[in-house]
Amino acid sequence: MRHSLPLSPQFYVTAPQPCPYLEGRLERKLFTSLQGDNAELLNNALSKQGFRRSQNVLYRPSCLDCVACMSARVRVADFEPNRSQRKIMNRNAHLSRSGNSPWATEDQFELFQKYLQSRHSSGGMADMDIFEFAAMVEETPVRSRVVEYADHTSADPLKAVCLTDVLEDGVSMVYSFFDTQDPRLSLGTFMILDHIQIAKDAGLPYVYLGYWVPGSKKMAYKAKFSAVEIFHQGKWTDLSESRSYKEALDPLAVPPIAEQVAQISLPDTRPTR
Repeated sequence: MRHSLPLSPQFYVTAPQPCPYLEGRLERKLFTSLQGDNAELLNNALSKQGFRRSQNVLYRPSCLDCVACMSARVRVADFEPNRSQRKIMNRNAHLSRSGNSPWATEDQFELFQKYLQSRHSSGGMADMDIFEFAAMVEETPVRSRVVEYADHTSADPLKAVCLTDVLEDGVSMVYSFFDTQDPRLSLGTFMILDHIQIAKDAGLPYVYLGYWVPGSKKMAYKAKFSAVEIFHQGKWTDLSESRSYKEALDPLAVPPIAEQVAQISLPDTRPTR
């Protein structure tokens, strides 16, 4: 039997660009390619260390001036919905859920466009065409599902969609979009609540939500869920702890790129006989 060897992906850094979450700051990402026979192993290992997937790339914020973007996940076993969240679940009890292979449809794209026009008209995705949308959904080297929520009594049944990765320790909500015409339904919150139930039914301990950014109104909703923890300073920490995370905005809190890469724990490939 040969000794198993750690994967050795190459890591790169993007050029700085305006931060979409904190005004006046620049964002930069550390990323690596996700492909080949060991894609699942790498996705599982790096998701536990604050990385997120976008198509065949894994990335994590690596900004010059702050470390405010922190990966967030819900501990399924400890989660308890509050009164408002229970009302949201009841309001959306009429929706049916289906889990499908990662395949893009015209109905999804139409809903996606309406969502962007309503919520992110000036964002980087606003000018995506159907081919770019299809690539976002379909180009996945790991176990992914498209979770759709529909109201079959409506003229436009499709109400919400989430591209979801199935990890060894949870489900990761890669990207979601929904009908914004009735804000009372809070479909974004509902999808998170339903994914917590999906993970619970599957016996998986976590739901990965993406990034939480202290000081960002766009990300404030994630702090409203109980049992949320964030990946901060190399470990998962309960968000409910009484901390301001002001140090996350301090440039001196940013370790050098070489140190960041050196601290990444890579999985071993399976030994061969």
